[in-house]
Amino acid sequence: MTREIHGTVAEGFERVREVFAAFAAGERDDYEGQVCAYVHGRKVVDLWAGTDADALYGVSSSTKGAAHLVVALLVQDGTLDLDRRVTYYWPEFAAEGKGALTLRDLPAHRAGVVGTDTGFTLSELADDRQLAERLADQRPFWHPGSAFGHHVLVGGALVGEVVRRATGRTLQDVYRERVRTPYGLDLHLGLPASEEPRFRTALPVAPTPRQQALLDAMPTGPHTLASIALNRHVAEPAEPAALANAPLIRARGPASVGGVASARGLARMYAAAISEVDGRAPLLKPDTVAEFGQVHSAGHDLVTRAHASFGLGFETTADTWHPFLGAGTIGHSGEGGSQAFADPWSGLAYGYTRRRAAFPGGAAPENDRLVRAVHRAALGR
Repeated sequence: MTREIHGTVAEGFERVREVFAAFAAGERDDYEGQVCAYVHGRKVVDLWAGTDADALYGVSSSTKGAAHLVVALLVQDGTLDLDRRVTYYWPEFAAEGKGALTLRDLPAHRAGVVGTDTGFTLSELADDRQLAERLADQRPFWHPGSAFGHHVLVGGALVGEVVRRATGRTLQDVYRERVRTPYGLDLHLGLPASEEPRFRTALPVAPTPRQQALLDAMPTGPHTLASIALNRHVAEPAEPAALANAPLIRARGPASVGGVASARGLARMYAAAISEVDGRAPLLKPDTVAEFGQVHSAGHDLVTRAHASFGLGFETTADTWHPFLGAGTIGHSGEGGSQAFADPWSGLAYGYTRRRAAFPGGAAPENDRLVRAVHRAALGR
């Protein structure tokens, strides 16, 4: 079918529109998606289909990019020291053998507290302080620092508690004051009530019969590490991609998975991180980008049971998703299919959102074609 593609592309980026249109034409009738990109601080792609330019979506773990941009800023300021023990800021975290962990271990997903034995209620998942209190008392699920696994629902709460202890303000407050408000970003950690009409409820993943067979064949169990990390061992679990459907999650904006954004908001945030935008200097110095984009954990992820690669809070996007991107690219994908990143070598900042969750989770497959097209255009090829 033919689906109308709205928006603009800069000269030289016409191929991105073609790729987006070809993908959207083959999707379900209810497809909604947005893609936006900047190069060296200039917007070069701003496209959407099946929706409007101002729609906002839950972006699941893409939220972690905003959370760890705050951590990077505070490290750059000297407010936080990556090599101090977490207990320097948060003494209670020493319980159950976690006292030797440094701040660097938390965003590298090496703490071993991916959840708790009994799981969380929805109100706890919405409140980073409650999550942090529960996690401080939790016995780690592996020897702290010895391995890594994606702290899917709690990674933002762990670093958020350190931010709160060091600054006296929540990570969400620091993000709003230093990043979202100055740049007018459509990326919210705590959606204001005035913006609620723009939110589009996430639709569940719709696997094909073959994909459903693969899902059915995957090992499951209420007490596996994956179940604990995804809070599936509770009576009424919620999929991470659908958490933002809960008004409480949207209102509180937990720093792991509670962000609400447009593709414009995601791309503009990463553009501001590495480039001059609207006359403002980049938020991060090159050395800071290099530190946070350097691989800190790579190999077998104990939660996902697959190869993964993380810098400090960011996925190392060139290793995890798109090997043609520059080394040290910082970004994060979301369970529903969103993806966003900044490539300091090409100056490319990218954001993608969609309404219906994509199979099998993480960055939706169409990102590969879209990112390849926009990256080639950014390099002038």
